[in-house]
Amino acid sequence: MGIPEHPITRRTALLAGTAAVMTGLGVAGAADAQARPGGHHGDHHELTPTQQAGQRVIFSYPGRTPPASLLQQISAGEVGGIIFFGENIAGLSQIAAVVQQLKDAHAASPVRAPLLLMTDQEGGRVKRLPGEPVLSAKQVGASADPVATATNTGTGAARTIASVGMNLNLAPVLDVFRVPGNFDDQFGRSYSSDPNVCSTLGAAFITAQQRLGVAATAKHFPGLGAAAANANTDLTVVTLDQPLSELRAVDELPFHAAIAAGVKLVMASWAVYPALDPNRPAGLSPNVIEHELRDRLRFRGVTITDALEAGSLAAYGPSAQRGVLAAKAGNDLLLCSGRDVNQGQSTVAALADALSRHQLHRGQFQGALRRVFDLRAGLT
Repeated sequence: MGIPEHPITRRTALLAGTAAVMTGLGVAGAADAQARPGGHHGDHHELTPTQQAGQRVIFSYPGRTPPASLLQQISAGEVGGIIFFGENIAGLSQIAAVVQQLKDAHAASPVRAPLLLMTDQEGGRVKRLPGEPVLSAKQVGASADPVATATNTGTGAARTIASVGMNLNLAPVLDVFRVPGNFDDQFGRSYSSDPNVCSTLGAAFITAQQRLGVAATAKHFPGLGAAAANANTDLTVVTLDQPLSELRAVDELPFHAAIAAGVKLVMASWAVYPALDPNRPAGLSPNVIEHELRDRLRFRGVTITDALEAGSLAAYGPSAQRGVLAAKAGNDLLLCSGRDVNQGQSTVAALADALSRHQLHRGQFQGALRRVFDLRAGLT
């Protein structure tokens, strides 16, 4: 995700969901969830298409207080998780109380796997919660003992996030910056221009954070390190023209290390990489998600989109339509981060509708659900 905290102009379209109850988690995911920690405590009823779709959508909301409509949707079992931004957070005690309110709403849900409760706690200028990590990735890379410092920042991030009841961090950034002052470097979000350094430090952060039970997210695959200073995918179309050999030797190298370290999630970039797919942004490209990330790098965890309201996706319709395209491309979780509950609701409805109309492959859909439930089973 980019830097701006303000919601980006977006278009939403409510699509009618279907009320039909569908066979299967459905069934595999629900049955698995019963048997795992945080599972369903023996409730055998099947999830509706809307509930299934909801488990793949991350919602957001404006201001300090979650709207009643969001709490109702959570209790109905139609929300997979929440992302929190600075505008939602007045302090640690305030947001901890909000998180508990969301968990209380979820207690009435037919889904017992815990909600995914996440934020961007990278360190430096990009963090939503007060406290650790204080240092940016760039400062970590320049420190006297970078590996120890990366480990400390991962530990600090986990402690801060867990202290308010959240369980997932949209960090670390594994982009390998090219030019001083470019998109990643100007905000201190890249560890280094050396892919080996990024690999080592990213893996150290991930290992330390996940050791304390907070899931980590490696981003932005296959790498935004070549993006110029004004090339922000939240705002505009970005095309990165590195040859395939450079993409794989430089930009993807830290993701290999993250996967080897057991990172739970990978977030795809919204930039276009002609060497991999000349026509679509990475997060909408099956070639990038299914072939490059899953087949070539052998990632078996959860894939998550960047912000569906991003300006770089203006050509792909409203958020709901983008969400369906992202799911088709192989993304397990869809990030509706425009601070608008309607954005999440319309995306859930569109996903359920596409599933019921067989516009989404049933096996792929349920595979995504299983990965999401496997992730949530290991969190609190």
